[in-house]
Amino acid sequence: PLDGRKVPVWVANFVLMNYGTGAVMADPAHDQRDFEFATKYGLDIKAVIKPVDGEVDVNDAAYTEKGVLFNSGEFDGLDFQGAFDAIANKLEALGHGKRTVNFRLRDWGVSRQRYWGAPIPMLTLADGTVVPTPEDQLPVLLPEDVVMDGIQSPIKADAEWAKTTYNGQEAFRETDTFDTFMESSWYYARYCSPDYDKGMLDPAAANHWLPVDQYIGGIEHACMHLLYARFFHKLLRDAGLVNSDEPFKRLLCQGMVLADAFYYKDEKGGNVWVSPTDVKVERDEKGRITKSIDNEGREVIHSGMTKMSKSKNNGIDPQLMVERYGADTVRLFMMFASPAEMTLEWSDSGVEGAQRFLRRLWRLTFEHVSAGAVPALDVAALSGEQKTLRRELHKTIAKVSDDVGRRQTFNTAIAAIMELMNSLTKLDTEPQDRALMQEALEAIVVMLTPITPHIGFELWKMLGKGDDVDHAVWPVADEAAMVETEKLVVVQINGKMRGKLTVPAEISQADVEKLAMADASVQKFTDGLTVRKVIYVPGKLLNIVAN
Repeated sequence: PLDGRKVPVWVANFVLMNYGTGAVMADPAHDQRDFEFATKYGLDIKAVIKPVDGEVDVNDAAYTEKGVLFNSGEFDGLDFQGAFDAIANKLEALGHGKRTVNFRLRDWGVSRQRYWGAPIPMLTLADGTVVPTPEDQLPVLLPEDVVMDGIQSPIKADAEWAKTTYNGQEAFRETDTFDTFMESSWYYARYCSPDYDKGMLDPAAANHWLPVDQYIGGIEHACMHLLYARFFHKLLRDAGLVNSDEPFKRLLCQGMVLADAFYYKDEKGGNVWVSPTDVKVERDEKGRITKSIDNEGREVIHSGMTKMSKSKNNGIDPQLMVERYGADTVRLFMMFASPAEMTLEWSDSGVEGAQRFLRRLWRLTFEHVSAGAVPALDVAALSGEQKTLRRELHKTIAKVSDDVGRRQTFNTAIAAIMELMNSLTKLDTEPQDRALMQEALEAIVVMLTPITPHIGFELWKMLGKGDDVDHAVWPVADEAAMVETEKLVVVQINGKMRGKLTVPAEISQADVEKLAMADASVQKFTDGLTVRKVIYVPGKLLNIVAN
């Protein structure tokens, strides 16, 4: 150690086999396995790290958090990073060690021995020399008149396809193809200039658009494609084709889609998986599957919700769902049923619920438009109830904008719109009610269009806004509309609701109590009683305890 003390050496087999080799400097006060070893053999346990705002007790367990040093001489009081730097500096000054950064770089095998994929543009000459394919032979195209025999790639089986020339010499094309990740790892950059024919991509266009604002992919993408794309982007940067260091600004790692899986046993005892669309189920009062019968009349076994896969035959055909419910319904269900980063449990009843909501929106818009011309909104002329509903509208706009733009919680954004829809049923045919309905429906249609674009397109036209909803301005929350001038206070007597008061937002507790005690419904339940205590939650609740 730096302080020159001698350290006893213990030889034991308690170190994990895959930990490493050689001597291990044990730290019994701050490593749990070392603590247990030292406790068993009665070794001294000296703590040198403690919490920032307290003491440490290592009698029962090791303290493994990052705190501050003590019992450490010149390093006392340093936090984790400060101690790391100071001790590293001391070791370097004494010539006992130095800082190092270890990187681990693995080879990426980009070639595949299969037909599909981009042919690798390299040629092998008769003398074994390997050269790039000349530009006038690019791109190398796969033959299309091929037979897939399930044994080998058609281009490996076809010796004639591989034959070509290079500067008049006989040459042979490479019959391996690129890993599909190879090509998909840079097409985000190519998309910026799809018609560019003077190179891989147009640097001016790529630097205008890149980096990509949002990357969305499953866990396989986050571990593989995203890694490869970042590597490829740095290659493009080093080649002078792009300026940015990273290809993507934000990552959203989406969850898996789960579905019920069913099977029956074949004659050999193996599992034969049956598609959920071919199974009729019976459920108990809690919605649990109690019996399942397939289209052949067999009783099949329900193995629970599992990731959609070919092996379990529980994938749901998107085309079938679109034909049955419409694309917008399927999109709305998938966005609403679960946060994007969590697993999604497929549910036919949930899809049907999404369809009912869209039908309700269509019907409300149709009835509103059928009632005729809509007067202009006069905010100053709104009643108290109308102001309350408009406040809810603009709070919804603010929440949806934040949920979609910052939090990326699309399910809560949809839920907020559904709640607003429930409130719109309170509006009548009075002129300002109709003006409010128009404002609300326009906002709802625009906010839902990224999720349900087809119905959004039709409803936008129905509302008289034209056929360009894609370029409609996103609604902006009116700060003035969201200011609450009044509050609804629930009055309870001994915990039971006995009345409601609409009071100014800035009213004091004393004034709320006076209004409550003057209310006839409250007096009815406090007459003859002594008020013992009053509990007030500002702007929400007044609870009077009396006996």
